[in-house]
Amino acid sequence: MEPVTLIGLAAGFCTTIAFLPQVLHTWKTKSAKDLSLGMYSIFCTGVVLWLVYGIVVKDIPLILANGITMVLALIILYFKLTFKD
Repeated sequence: MEPVTLIGLAAGFCTTIAFLPQVLHTWKTKSAKDLSLGMYSIFCTGVVLWLVYGIVVKDIPLILANGITMVLALIILYFKLTFKD
C-alpha cells in the first residue's frame, strides 16, 4: 500500500471517529437542542458530495471515510429532527 494511501486512511479515520462521541452523547441524552440543524444539513450534503467524488475517482480512503462519516452525520441529523427538546 502506498504511503499516501495510508496517510489518507489515517486522516479519514481521525475525522470519521470524531463524530462517534457526538452520536453516542446525543443518543444517550436524547437531546439535540444544542446542535445546529443548518450546520449538520450542509455538512451532510458536503459529505455526500465527497463520497460521490471518491467513487468517481476510485479513491478508497475517500470512499471509506466519507461513507462512514455520512452514516454518523445522518444519524445525528436524524436525532436533531426527531428528538423533541
